[in-house]
Amino acid sequence: MATSILNGGPADTLAETALEFPDNFLLIDLCGQHDRHLAQIEEALSVQILRRGNRLSVMGEPASRQAAAQALRALYARLEAGREVGPADVDRELRMNGGPGESTDARKAESQPELFKEDGRRIEIQTRKKLVEPRTDAQKAYVRALFDNELAFGIGPAGTGKTYLAVAVGVSMFLSGNVDKILLSRPAVEAGEKLGYLPGDMKEKVDPYMQPLYDALNDFLPGKQVQKMMEEKVIEIAPLAFMRGRTLSNSFVVLDEAQNATSMQMKMFLTRLGEGSRMVITGDRTQVDLPRGVQSGLQDAERLLKHIPKISFNYFTAKDVVRHPLVAAIIEAYDRDAER
Repeated sequence: MATSILNGGPADTLAETALEFPDNFLLIDLCGQHDRHLAQIEEALSVQILRRGNRLSVMGEPASRQAAAQALRALYARLEAGREVGPADVDRELRMNGGPGESTDARKAESQPELFKEDGRRIEIQTRKKLVEPRTDAQKAYVRALFDNELAFGIGPAGTGKTYLAVAVGVSMFLSGNVDKILLSRPAVEAGEKLGYLPGDMKEKVDPYMQPLYDALNDFLPGKQVQKMMEEKVIEIAPLAFMRGRTLSNSFVVLDEAQNATSMQMKMFLTRLGEGSRMVITGDRTQVDLPRGVQSGLQDAERLLKHIPKISFNYFTAKDVVRHPLVAAIIEAYDRDAER
């Protein structure tokens, strides 16, 4: 367990927070190769971190020092628990600690499936291949909503984890026996290229549109298991048009890229919800590929369903992007241009 000592200076801004870590081997992992984890914290919080033996000294503004110290303690506790620490884990702790001036949410979820755990600030989703942890407060609220509501919407820009986390929750609920199958769907809308010009039969034509869903599944389940489950129709990945006429019971259902569903398609999809099922709709209102003049079903659903109890709407911004940092900067640049 890390201990902290506050060394005062002539002014509070000159003070440093010193953290002692008893296990030097864990401290090496905490710092990262060539101290890259410390550099990541320094850049994010505008602090300076010096290592002296088994002590890390954090210097900077009081709020920044506090946020850095909290992140370092949390990462060290993770190592003490026998888990690895990488750049993504550092990024998550920085976001969940909120940085200077922001608060964190320490509420507990009351009813949670066995494979969903919440401990203070941390939420964990257990899948077959990895443990998945939300990296921002918005992601954490979204995951909680997926477990608490039979119908949930995740709306925001690319790279915010909407689909990834939804598929992770679906896999978790399947493994825990809460649902019998997983169904993933997208509208096969042409974004500049024509489906008819692609080679192969219909499945081969639409598979490129479904690839992000395959990628997410393969992140959580062994490849052979995914293939077997698809052969047995326990997992289905299909274009939205294939949903017509079906009733989806005891299933975890995800509609991805929902901004490209028409209003009629969205109504058709939402009314497929059957007994014992969960449904998640994800989309980005800024990336509609529908023909000019065609209303997005996602916008219609948001307008019509927002005040219905037990339907959750979770929103993401560029601050929740967990891909390359440049992705957030790119999204913000386009958003500023759109506001002009």
